[in-house]
Amino acid sequence: MEKSSSNETQTLTSKKELLDCTEGEDCQENGLLVKNPKSTLQLVEDGNKVHPSQGDKGEAGQISNGYSVVQSPVPCNGIGDGEDVQCTAPAATTTTTTTTSTTCGVEAQPQLLELEERETWSKKMDFLLSVIGYAVDLGNVWRFPYICYQNGGGAFLIPYTIMAIFGGIPLFYMELALGQYHRNGCISIWRKICPIFKGIGFTICVIAFYIASYYNTIMAWALYYLISSFTSELPWTSCKNAWNTVNCTNYFTNASITWTPHSISPAEEFYTRHILQVQRSKGLDDLGGISWQLTLCLLLIFTIVYFSIWKGVKTSGKVVWVTATFPYIILFILLIRGATLPGAWRGVVFYLKPDWQKLLATEVWVDAAAQIFFSLGPGFGVLLAFASYNKFHNNCYQDALVTSTVNCMTSFVSGFVIFTVLGYMAEMRNEEVSEVAKDTGPSLLFITYAEAIANMPASTFFAIIFFLMLLTLGLDSTFAGLEGVITAVLDEFPHVWGKRREWFVLGLIIACFLGSLTTLTFGGAYVVKLFEEYATGPAVLTVVFLESIAVAWFYGINQFCRDMKEMLGFTPGWYWRLCWVAISPIFLLFIICSFMSSPPDLRLFDYNYPYWTTIVGYCIGTSSVICIPIYMAYRLIITPGTFKEVYPPPIILLSQCLNARSTHQTVICLGCCTLCWSR
Repeated sequence: MEKSSSNETQTLTSKKELLDCTEGEDCQENGLLVKNPKSTLQLVEDGNKVHPSQGDKGEAGQISNGYSVVQSPVPCNGIGDGEDVQCTAPAATTTTTTTTSTTCGVEAQPQLLELEERETWSKKMDFLLSVIGYAVDLGNVWRFPYICYQNGGGAFLIPYTIMAIFGGIPLFYMELALGQYHRNGCISIWRKICPIFKGIGFTICVIAFYIASYYNTIMAWALYYLISSFTSELPWTSCKNAWNTVNCTNYFTNASITWTPHSISPAEEFYTRHILQVQRSKGLDDLGGISWQLTLCLLLIFTIVYFSIWKGVKTSGKVVWVTATFPYIILFILLIRGATLPGAWRGVVFYLKPDWQKLLATEVWVDAAAQIFFSLGPGFGVLLAFASYNKFHNNCYQDALVTSTVNCMTSFVSGFVIFTVLGYMAEMRNEEVSEVAKDTGPSLLFITYAEAIANMPASTFFAIIFFLMLLTLGLDSTFAGLEGVITAVLDEFPHVWGKRREWFVLGLIIACFLGSLTTLTFGGAYVVKLFEEYATGPAVLTVVFLESIAVAWFYGINQFCRDMKEMLGFTPGWYWRLCWVAISPIFLLFIICSFMSSPPDLRLFDYNYPYWTTIVGYCIGTSSVICIPIYMAYRLIITPGTFKEVYPPPIILLSQCLNARSTHQTVICLGCCTLCWSR
């Protein structure tokens, strides 16, 4: 295709080629079948290159049984060596009814599509910091250290590294490449890859809504702590407050006090009885009222989020220069401070001491796979959205390696930040580190670490910067999660929301705030735990599993690699191909099966979740994934023609393959048609 100037557009199909075609008829010229010739696709120059993505290049090529026919000798499904063999139904099955592809042929667009020049990042660092800020979140600080010491300490780094190399990083790279090449959000991108899987995009949007409904509540807790820290004496250092009980034991101020099994630290009572107020709730069946303090904190957080993302990546790309870099400054300060505390070495030894026997346990490998997956974060639509704003020839391969390495190293260093403090607490309590490190999840930050900070010199200063760090870690991830939804909807409905981004973002923020109200109740912590375990984990794993199958096996690994060569100038090697085709899907299926076979036994504080909450949890997770089969059924229903016309019987496909001109072509055709029928 010829290059055009930055102010010119060029149609993919010339007018001369379409003179003999009338509106509503199928025109076939030189092997290219065009539906509705007046529906031409105009492309706008991107940077220095006019780029028709793979979906655009095949936009017009549909034949009557729903399979794509293109002029270039690209075999169906991207599998083969370019022989002149097409994955088509025989002429006997062709009727006058023209249908839209229900599988991996791209959707025909009856209207004129004009692609306006897409917004791009102001600087390359804006993109890198946005991706790093998204990938490095609160889970890096609290989840990795706990998972590491629970699964063999230093020995856990072996399965963690293996799962990162063969599972997490290839999937991370794949999403960046898809987003950058096709330049679309998580919904409309499937028109160019495999339309029948478009439900994946809607599933991602539902999951993002669930995450926004509970994740920001955790930041509201951190904001409440931050506001409470602006005092000369931190409020969780004393047992003389209105919310304290008789079991409150402040062993830091009185060395003669003995820590007993019934003792409760001031920090724990501040968190449970003042911030969360769980004593005013009986559990999920009686959540109690809404905390007005947390409601105001959450309202402030959503206000910050709105004004950070309402104008697009031009504004959010500037905000991340603060929110993505500030946590690293604080982590470095806290690491130095923790290393100078008495007993810090005990925590480091506990963190890294290898237990090689743990490597024989299946659950260790499951935890390693889950940790690297949720740490890097493919499947949330964010990487697709962020990469879609890159220049077409941006080196996303290098970006994937850099950002994933930074993310993994951040998790590892965060372990030292946490465990030096846990060793200090164990020294003060005269207990083993394992007894001090029993808290998991948010409790590790809001109880254990907050208590240690409160008893350091200059405790107010360290408390302020620590909770500021938590806020910035969370804000980055919220920016990214919502941007994934915004990009998806604006790309899918450009004529409705394209010029009304600010209003759509406002509506989305209000919806997320209203969806968070149950987590702001006195029993809201129980709701957060339920959503954290069921609403995101298995659903996102299912999404990425189907995404990897759709790209590698339906769109075709060879076609995907050709796209990447056009974009990057080189073809991915056999290692990446093997991971995308087999290893990464198996890696995901392994985690999904492990989760389904043993659902988590939920417990928070002294509350054991009743059995019915497991059913509710599965219903929440299913409510998002159900979009995928629903959309598949919808595509089949709206496709004109009978089922046999859309999906020719295999015996007819077999007969045409056997009549091929050579044995080599027969083998290619058989494999191709088998895959087409499997769709």
